[in-house]
Order: sequence, then C-alpha cells, then structure tokens
Amino acid sequence: MTQTLIHYFLHLGFPLIIALVFFRKDYKRAYLVMLATMLVDVDHLLASPIFVPDRCSINFHPLHTYAAMALYVGLLFLKIPYRWMGAGLLWHMATDLNDCVLTYLECPECLVVALTFK
Repeated sequence: MTQTLIHYFLHLGFPLIIALVFFRKDYKRAYLVMLATMLVDVDHLLASPIFVPDRCSINFHPLHTYAAMALYVGLLFLKIPYRWMGAGLLWHMATDLNDCVLTYLECPECLVVALTFK
C-alpha cells in the first residue's frame, strides 16, 4: 500500500513541484505536458501478460530502455515543450526505477530474473 502511494505521488504530484521549481513562468503547461508523458506506459500493452506486479519496467518495456532514456536526456537540450517532455519522461523513469528498488527490497528473488541491471 505504501509503495503504491509513493509510486502514484511521484507520478502525479511531484511533477507539479518540478514544474514550479524549474518552469515557474509557465508551470501549469509544463505540469500538464509532464503528466502527458505518462502515455509512455502504452508500451506495457506489448508485454504478455500486460501486468505483472513484481516485474520491473526499466529495461523491460521498449520505451523504458536505457537507449530510450538517452533520447529523453537529449530532449532536455531542445526548446520548450520538448524540454518539458524530457523532464517528464526522465522523472517517469526515475519513479519506475524507485518502484523497482522498493519491489526488490520486498522480493529479492525478483531481482534474479530482472532485466533492469542487464
């Protein structure tokens, strides 16, 4: 329950803090764009089964790979709104990585089959 609350706060609440701190002048639009980057999770539909509670998204789903994250870093160097997208996507990946760490703390055997560190 706590892990779920943390996960959704980091996905939905913390991007507002990022928008307020880094994009104050246009924080509302920045926040909405960062929320829209949650659509990156559409790649979960390619997995079979679609949802596995103990599976880590990082380096498993195509849009959650290290190569994709390198592209997201590149977005930070472009003009707005791409910079907002890059910030939102990277924060999304950080949030999912945090979820993986919390899962592995509870389920060490899940780490053995994870693609996250391969």
